[in-house]
Amino acid sequence: MTIQERDKRALLILGGALLIGFLYWIATRSPSAAPNAAVAVDTVERAERRLATLRTALATVDGKEANLKQASAELADREKGLIPGDTSNQAQAQLLEIFGRIAKQQVPPIEIRQAEFAQPRPYGDTYGEVSVAVTVDCRTDELVNLLAALTQQPEIIATQDIRCANSNPKTKNMSIRLTVSGLVPRRLVPEKKGFSF
Repeated sequence: MTIQERDKRALLILGGALLIGFLYWIATRSPSAAPNAAVAVDTVERAERRLATLRTALATVDGKEANLKQASAELADREKGLIPGDTSNQAQAQLLEIFGRIAKQQVPPIEIRQAEFAQPRPYGDTYGEVSVAVTVDCRTDELVNLLAALTQQPEIIATQDIRCANSNPKTKNMSIRLTVSGLVPRRLVPEKKGFSF
């Protein structure tokens, strides 16, 4: 196959264009030493800023450790009020015993007529809640004194529900159904299995 005159001219023009393009590229590119120096300066400045940030963070560590110790001490003090027990049933029995002790300390003593245990349930991510529904007969002033005595206990307990029904109008006694709840460690609450709707 022979190359014609027209093809020879096209190859010469293409070669010349490539040579001009290569010379233009060499003339306009930046020298390779300058970017490395800029990167090195930038890296030193960045390292100095990072060092200053780390020094500032290190200076606040002592204060944060003191805050952590104080918060841990407060949490341990508050967790002393959790209802003790190895199982949720034991914790509910302990809650009923605490309520019974408070009821017997009232003047006149209040007698528990009926008690029902509710299912334990989660209370946040860390704790569980056990509940006992108790039925008692008392007057209004005795109920107020009983509720006041409940709030003065070291355990973390509270009333969740109060239902009153008139039982004896002459003595002004009422049938009261109280639901009392207490906090327990989360490990005592059984995990729910299956789907929740």
